[in-house]
Amino acid sequence: MDKLTLFTGNANPRLALSICDSLGVSLGKIEVSRFLDGETRVKINQNVRGKDVFVVQATGYPANENLMELLIMIDAIKRASAQRITAVLPYFGYARQDRKDQPRVPITAKLVANLLTRAGANRIITIDLHAGQLQGFFDISLDHLYAVSIFEEYFRQKEMENIVIVSPDVGGIKTARAYSKRFNAGLGVVDKRRISDREAEVMHVMGDVKGKNVIIVDDIVASAGSLVEAVGALKNSGAGDIYAAITHPVLCGPAIERIKSSNIKELVVTDTIPMDKKNQLKNITQLSVASLLGEAIRRIHNEESISALFE
Repeated sequence: MDKLTLFTGNANPRLALSICDSLGVSLGKIEVSRFLDGETRVKINQNVRGKDVFVVQATGYPANENLMELLIMIDAIKRASAQRITAVLPYFGYARQDRKDQPRVPITAKLVANLLTRAGANRIITIDLHAGQLQGFFDISLDHLYAVSIFEEYFRQKEMENIVIVSPDVGGIKTARAYSKRFNAGLGVVDKRRISDREAEVMHVMGDVKGKNVIIVDDIVASAGSLVEAVGALKNSGAGDIYAAITHPVLCGPAIERIKSSNIKELVVTDTIPMDKKNQLKNITQLSVASLLGEAIRRIHNEESISALFE
């Protein structure tokens, strides 16, 4: 592992340190700061010539600053003659802007993919993309990992019975089916009609949830509007305890207030995005993806297959 170097920006240094612990390596020495006018300043304080470099940086809030830090770090590492640069994005920001859903709007997810490639990244590692087809936006290798095994281990410890896995919308049915298969549980879908990017009108629940323990699965919880609407619809359909397993805790705007006033027994998320103290409610549990990312990094560095991590 002497040729492996791992750097991080300011987005999620705690996760980067946890990944280093799982690999048994030290975090790379790099300065990521700001000039007085707000421009990002990066300086690498160690030799990376010929090294296999991994840069851990989620592009969550503040998305633009974190993205610029990542691009500039990649450029600095490339110019320092690293052998290979892998950008590790636990959360891939701008993923929801993946198509033209109305006239005269950009496809920003594709733009970000191009920026990462042009900056000098040779490979991408990410977790639970908003849509699987985003992998096709990249002209370099991309390893798309899934957090399902982390959630499965957590919920199995609860020894719950009569479980139904529910997708909060029709688009997430494939993910929900994967969870349902692992738990040998029933499957449900909340059919909804979106009013705007902040509101979703729930239509009805498909599947038998009456008296069952429900686990809602999704990739992102942002304003929590869809989640809370789904919880309300499930309660109206007679569901018992309602849990949610959602990978990326964006939790912006009125999200926390909505979760406080909802019937969610527990919201389980991961640390792909760090959570502010103000967002740490008693019924929100954060699990770590450090071991998953660490194993992927170890296998890539050793030129081993990582297909087992995709299951």
